[in-house]
Amino acid sequence: MKKVTFIIAAVMISLATFAQTWSLDKSHAKLGFTITHLMVSDVEGSFKKFDITLTASKDDFSDAVISLTADINSINTDNEKRDDHLKGPDFFDAAKFPTLTFKGKSFTRVSGKNYKLTGDLTMHGITKPVTLDVVYNGTITNPM
Repeated sequence: MKKVTFIIAAVMISLATFAQTWSLDKSHAKLGFTITHLMVSDVEGSFKKFDITLTASKDDFSDAVISLTADINSINTDNEKRDDHLKGPDFFDAAKFPTLTFKGKSFTRVSGKNYKLTGDLTMHGITKPVTLDVVYNGTITNPM
């Protein structure tokens, strides 16, 4: 029995050693979006408060588990009236649904730094599958 317990513990430790979890460096990240308004112009916006975690054991992130949450009340389109309208019941209804969540299912390299991230997006209490474009610029160890 001790031998089996030791082997299971050794396997669990080795798996934990290979998998790494990253948290977002918020001072160097942006969660943005673009919406076409009346089929004439593009409106850009972002969420100022959000968190992302990524856990992967492979260098190419093909086994990545990605989780994102965004605070709907932090939406910013550089227009206060529009932001208030988006937070209201006509759109996000932030009073009832204060967060947006995304749970990644696959992360696939398209070319160079470009990837496709597929997963489930939940907002306004509704979950739907989506595919997002991601630019991954790499990782470094902070020299400080």
